[in-house]
Amino acid sequence: MEELRTILLAEDNPKDVELTLEALSEHNLANQVAVVRDGVEAMEFLRCEGKYKLRKPGIPAVLLLDIKMPRMDGIEVLRTVRGDPSLKTLPVVILTSSREEQDLIKSYELGVNAYVVKPVDFKDFIQAVKEIGVFWAVINEAPPVSMSSK
Repeated sequence: MEELRTILLAEDNPKDVELTLEALSEHNLANQVAVVRDGVEAMEFLRCEGKYKLRKPGIPAVLLLDIKMPRMDGIEVLRTVRGDPSLKTLPVVILTSSREEQDLIKSYELGVNAYVVKPVDFKDFIQAVKEIGVFWAVINEAPPVSMSSK
């Protein structure tokens, strides 16, 4: 049986972290969710560096990525991920409150898999995150691990 891959959540807003974790757990996803608070920490997790140097290597099932974060914003994380041959197959979903057209355009230019504006309504937010989690962690067929290392 294939091991479940982690969902990586890069989000600096504690309330949005809590809501996202609640939404994912409501659907009983068995995937572990790793939470990082900024882009630098996201890259350390993905590259098994810093405090993540001892984590089991492998790319997550999906990276749920906020745009507006300290130290390194989501756009820069996306640019870095897409430029790294070992991470280029990582599905990245921008999950943001930004409705700025330039953020949307730049995200797709850089190869984001999906761009989701966080709904303001609590129930809508929970439903959107559940659907994202189910699709990327359960329904989506990930590329073979060997492809990630090319």
